[in-house]
Order: sequence, then structure tokens, then C-alpha cells
Amino acid sequence: MSRVSPYRRRTLLLAATLALGTSFTAQADNWPSKPIKLVVPYPPGGAADTVGRIFAEKLSESLKQSVVVDNRPGAGTAIAAEYVAKSAADGYTLSLVPTGQLTILPHLAKEPRFDPFTSFTPISQLAYTSVVIAASPELPVTNLKEAVALAKAKPGRLSYSSSGSATIIHLAGEYFASVAGIELLHVPFKGSAPAVTALLGNEVNLAFDTLTILAPQIKAGKIKGLAIAARERSPLLPNVPTVIEAGYADFEVPSWFGLVAPAGTPKEIVQRLNAEITAIAKQPATREKLAAQGLEPWPSTPEQFAQRIKADHAKYGQIVKKARITFD
Repeated sequence: MSRVSPYRRRTLLLAATLALGTSFTAQADNWPSKPIKLVVPYPPGGAADTVGRIFAEKLSESLKQSVVVDNRPGAGTAIAAEYVAKSAADGYTLSLVPTGQLTILPHLAKEPRFDPFTSFTPISQLAYTSVVIAASPELPVTNLKEAVALAKAKPGRLSYSSSGSATIIHLAGEYFASVAGIELLHVPFKGSAPAVTALLGNEVNLAFDTLTILAPQIKAGKIKGLAIAARERSPLLPNVPTVIEAGYADFEVPSWFGLVAPAGTPKEIVQRLNAEITAIAKQPATREKLAAQGLEPWPSTPEQFAQRIKADHAKYGQIVKKARITFD
């Protein structure tokens, strides 16, 4: 059998590399030529699903190609993350990522299914909202101070629901319990809808969730709004004070959402998507839809989003360690 000379080997390798590059360029030039899947790591009805559907609809219009929302809840958003990380990097599988997926879950998983920095290609931040603390109809409290006093009188007996373990909602509950010096029982659900249903039915005493989810129920008088974890009160709930007003300085927990693709997605596709997201975020119709849900548009460059992930990963890692949060 004849041997291939080093020169011939380098020539073949160079040709293959150029062919691969040409293939990716052609792929990006023809993109999108078929429907795009947008994976959302929660079931329908929550803040993440709301943001996903708002941007999916607008992307469908601007790209002139269907963008279909694919809800894949479970394992604290790890199921969706693993699915996207293993998908083809061709621009046809995208993922809406909530704060906790890339900044909290990696600190808790015993056997990581993905790497927050190398498994994905950041595209843009999308929007953000604030976390709200609410009480069930039958809990005998009217404000946050009373809730804390009751929790101190009954250590570990007051429960709170969240949209799932290792989410920003879970972290907000544990973080507040640590700051307030109280012990709460965490009851995770697969999404915000069942978590709020449990609160409405008095199955849990408290709930930590976003403005998107809790504002309508609070405004309708079905549950009690105790405080919002933001610097300022929300126009949606002007009568609900901030946690800071209740005496807990600098307590702020923003819940953001971003868009990523599998690692290795062609740069041209990432740039195209980023430009589309930026334009969509500026549209009055988009801003109105988001504002109605207690959300604000928050587009960014891929580089800025990467920095946000890195900074929050470090920040929430410290909180996880201090509050001794574990993956239920």
C-alpha cells in the first residue's frame, strides 16, 4: 500500500478545510430554508414561554420562515439544555435560556450535562422582569414583615412554591430566607402555572415568581402581593412595596431571558439573528406586549450576553454556596 507524502497530506487537509468552510458559508447564505425550532425549558404558561412566543412570532415575520416553540421542561431546565447542546449547529435549533439555566444549575448538578460557556453560542439577551413574593389567600399576613415574623415563629413550616429546582425563582426564595434569617420549605413544580395553582389552592403558603405570572393574580385579589425584588415598584403593582422598602437593603433579583444556539453555529447566522432580535426589541408592538406582562426588552450583542452569563454565573455561585442551595 502506497504512503501519502507529508506534502500531499497537508494539501488534502487544506482542501477538506476549505470545503468545510465553503459548506458552512453556503449553509449560512441559504439560511433559513426550513422551519426553526425554539426550545423553551418550561411548559406553556410561564414567563419564559411568554417571552419565547413573543419573539418566535416576530422572528417568523422577519425571517419569513416558521419559528416553532418546542416546550421541553424538566430537571431544572437541564433536559432542554442537554437537548440543544447536542443538536446540530446549523441555526435550526435555538434555545430560550432563563437566568438559572446557565448561571445557577451548573453549580448544583452532580453530573453536568452541558457546559455554560462551551456548549452554546450566545446570540442576544431578550428581556427581563422582576421576582415577586406573594402569599396564599388563607395565610394570615398582609405584608412581608408579618410573613417573616410568622416564619420565625414556625421554623421550616411555611412553604413556598417555585417553577422548579435550580431556577432563579428557587434561588430568590432561598436567598431571601438566608437574608431574613428564616427557614422555608421549598416545593418545586415543573413550571410556573402549577406553582401558582398550588398557591391559589392554599397548598403552599408563599410563592416566589415573576411579575408576568403573579401580577394578574394579585391585581384580581386572588393572592396577596407582599413585595417585589427590584429597586423600584412596578407600574403593574404600584401598591406592592419593594423588598428594600421592607428593610432588606440591596435585595434585587432580576429574572432575564436570552437566546442561544448550539456551539459552533455559523457566525453569519448568529449575526443575522442578533440583528433581527435587536430590531424586534425596538418595535413598539413588542415593547407593549412585553410591558403588559411586566417585562422589559433587553437586547445585547453576543459578546455582552456572554459577559452577562459569566458575571451572573460567578455572582449566583456565591449565593448558592452561602445559602447552601441543593438540587432537590
